[in-house]
Amino acid sequence: MRPRVALVSARAARGRDDDLPPLLAALADAGVDAAVVDWDDRQADWAAFQLALLRSTWDYTDRLAEFLAWADRAASLTRLVNPPSVIRWNTDKHYLRELARAGVPTVPTRFVEPGEPAVRALDDFLRQESAAEWVVKPAVGAGSRDAARYARGEERAAIEHIERLLPAGRSVLLQPYLEQVDRHGETALIHFGGRFSHAIRKGPLLRRGAVPIDAQALFAQEHITPRTPAAEELRIGDRVLAALPFATPLYARIDLIQSADGAPCLLELELTEPSLFFAQAPGAARRLADQLRGELPSPPG
Repeated sequence: MRPRVALVSARAARGRDDDLPPLLAALADAGVDAAVVDWDDRQADWAAFQLALLRSTWDYTDRLAEFLAWADRAASLTRLVNPPSVIRWNTDKHYLRELARAGVPTVPTRFVEPGEPAVRALDDFLRQESAAEWVVKPAVGAGSRDAARYARGEERAAIEHIERLLPAGRSVLLQPYLEQVDRHGETALIHFGGRFSHAIRKGPLLRRGAVPIDAQALFAQEHITPRTPAAEELRIGDRVLAALPFATPLYARIDLIQSADGAPCLLELELTEPSLFFAQAPGAARRLADQLRGELPSPPG
């Protein structure tokens, strides 16, 4: 009997996850039966699968408590990848503080917590960073939703943005806008089983004066191209994985950006439901399928 794997998605993401068709084909070639299942499908029989792989659960940010409770239930019935402990740690960007304390170069980040005055928090941040431009985004968020870029003279708009998020119990990140991204873009390093697979370049996403992408949109449109990472970027990727407070996960996407001096630093670490950009890396879907196949029990006989 061929092993069965669930590729976990969401209704809102159907037809929008470009990684699913090549991964389904690669799993079939590897002798694995796979099905796309919505995480909140109450009829889903998770025990019928040997493994459930999170892929495009992109609506979880507005339902985090429900999503985490689902992850715990699913993990009690099948092997969930990545597991609930990783999901719980990674879905809140306070992990950036933990990685920075572990010595990983990260984008400077000031967290604003619910109940904290937004005006004082922004004033403190701008004094410390001397940033000409900066970014406001929620600590729990994905796809650049509810994120926006501001410049000096736009403090009032930035404060109003922060004050829209805090009353809902959402922590907020303030980060300097690193202008190197306008020329160099972001580098995303994709690892399977702790081994580097491929990298892509993301073009800059946040434009000055643009309205924040709201919760009605799953993600911002991205300009993606293949990229050969620099040796220092690969070293930073290894440092990120080595600093994790748990075993190396089955898949990881490490998003890097250049600081003002051109050195790579961590912008975000995606361990929950990252796009893996198979279209830009021939053979990558098969590499993940082979990694998964190695995690599954061998067929009888």
